[in-house]
Amino acid sequence: MITAELTIIPIGTGDTSLSDYIVAAIKAIEKKNIRCEISGMGTQIEAEDLDDILDAVKAAHEAVLGLDCDRVYTTVKIDDRRDVEKTLKDKVASVKSKL
Repeated sequence: MITAELTIIPIGTGDTSLSDYIVAAIKAIEKKNIRCEISGMGTQIEAEDLDDILDAVKAAHEAVLGLDCDRVYTTVKIDDRRDVEKTLKDKVASVKSKL
């Protein structure tokens, strides 16, 4: 399982609220049939294939650009672990079990 976290920041919108942009990004990811979880600082996604992750990131990035802004800053972190199968939920559970 490949997991990734992305943060997409529209620039020059004239407003400090970002929820409409986040909604557009999430909807674009969901159309790619990629599992995602949102947090207060980013969106985590997971898939079996790196191309699926990258396609979802591109779709989210383009969706935000399509909402009346001319500049978008996107960061992506990818965890491609191949020795064991770990989902986002598994990773959180592992840490919580040690607290």
